[in-house]
Amino acid sequence: MEREKVINDVRTKAEGYFQRGEFFCSESVIHTLNELLGWPFDPSISRLASGFPIGIGKSGCVCGAISGGVMALGMAYGRDHGNPMNSKMLPIAADLHDHIKKLYRSTCCRVITKDLVFDSPERKAHCVKITGEVAAWITDKLLDDEELINTIKSVNI
Repeated sequence: MEREKVINDVRTKAEGYFQRGEFFCSESVIHTLNELLGWPFDPSISRLASGFPIGIGKSGCVCGAISGGVMALGMAYGRDHGNPMNSKMLPIAADLHDHIKKLYRSTCCRVITKDLVFDSPERKAHCVKITGEVAAWITDKLLDDEELINTIKSVNI
């Protein structure tokens, strides 16, 4: 498995779902990463991400791609009821936040898209790019995890 190919394939797949209108940002990220991890959850798990697009239900708050990304990280590092927190979960979620904030100066949907008209192709392209960035960044981090490397599958594009 060639690392850069896997990362680029995940980026392309997540972006494609959003670009084609099959999913919004948060749903695209969680669905693509569920596949990458070998479907540890039923594909309907993407339904849990359906309230996050456009900054949590169109409120313009936290970017939906980031929300979907944090949910996807939970698929890898989340805990079951009564178990201790995985020591990797909170730091990697914070790193995702910081990565996007460094790139876009914010993690807030309305700030990241403030200069773009809501229904414009430019805004959609911008959001598609962020969706791909989140999915690719997480993939890169997951590929560094020796405990997960054997569960990671190449995605079919």
